Amino acid sequence: MSLAHGRPYLAIPGPSVMPDAVLRAMHRASPNIYEGELVDMVAAMIPDLRHVAQTAGHVAIYIANGHGAWEAALSNVLAEGDKVLVPATGRFGHGWADMAAGLGIAPQIIDFGRKTPLDPVRVAEALEADTGHELKAVLVTHVDTASSVRNDVAAVRRALDDLGHPALLMVDCIASLACDEFRMDAWGADVMVAGSQKGLMVPPGLSFVFFNDRAAERRAAMKRVSRYWDWTPRANPEFFYQYFGGTAPAHHLYGLRAALDIIRAEGMEAIWKRHATLARAIWAAADVWGSDGPLSMNVQDPSVRSHAVTALRVGAPYGAELRKWTDTAAGLTLGIGLGMSEPDDPMGTGFFRIGHMGHVNAHMVLGALGVIEAGLHAVGIPHGRGGVAAAAEVIGSAV
Repeated sequence: MSLAHGRPYLAIPGPSVMPDAVLRAMHRASPNIYEGELVDMVAAMIPDLRHVAQTAGHVAIYIANGHGAWEAALSNVLAEGDKVLVPATGRFGHGWADMAAGLGIAPQIIDFGRKTPLDPVRVAEALEADTGHELKAVLVTHVDTASSVRNDVAAVRRALDDLGHPALLMVDCIASLACDEFRMDAWGADVMVAGSQKGLMVPPGLSFVFFNDRAAERRAAMKRVSRYWDWTPRANPEFFYQYFGGTAPAHHLYGLRAALDIIRAEGMEAIWKRHATLARAIWAAADVWGSDGPLSMNVQDPSVRSHAVTALRVGAPYGAELRKWTDTAAGLTLGIGLGMSEPDDPMGTGFFRIGHMGHVNAHMVLGALGVIEAGLHAVGIPHGRGGVAAAAEVIGSAV
């Protein structure tokens, strides 16, 4: 017998759960891509995208995933031979550095491991040592989707300003936008990248690069930027097709319009609080489970954990076995231990991740936690009893 029949729940850290309103908006015939409704709709979406990012700056939309946003951002402000500083706190900091290396940019990586956030003092020391200002940008991952570490973007801005260093502050918010609090202008980010498939609640396929006037000036000084990645016509198009470097991704755009309406209706402050509360509920359950067994959260300090994704360790091979049970027996898909390999566990089978981003509410989280608790019992993983009750107490006390 399987108890998985019924609506499945994809609790991985992206693609996230798609609201019915988004799916309905996308389920339509192709529109006219030259004039009319679609053209007007996209122009009206730009202020809403700025609102989500908390910026008055520019927005460029790409038909790409997050890796495409990485390359787009790099291509507009950095040239072959330029140097960048990358404080890495997990797989995706290293991934952005690798993308830069592929473009002939030289990354200087400060590896902070996978359990702790970046140390702004060490970042400042690296910047201070750069007396010739050869470092043209600092690439910060706000939330690393693999490790679930959340970094202090504003602290990096303060380090740059205190030293008078001209490097751009470039931030990866692919996992965090519309989940964890992020204020682009107030925190001093010059460039920010995001994707559609996480907090924005739209299927993978759209990515976004937000940038301020300072970054635009750096772009204007570039000797060459490829026609496709160039953000200038996308952010200031003379013709509709320039938003996308060609044919518009019409159905994704209809879905995005519906998602932005949902976000506007709830409000950014409320969205951040909802994600924080649901994250605390998950952590409360995990604390109880780990009180009498091997389970532990990857990030020990709650103040630097993401509110969008939680990475957990149970030891090899229990992470993979737990994920298999929750999927096949109960219809809950958990995230793999991406980038979390250990010497005796090269495939990261001792880890799993819970995605709690976007279109997620209390009963979904409590249901997922109930399945995980059942799975711990079914697989035979020692654990403390009462994790779901602890989560319910957090939620009951918050509303």
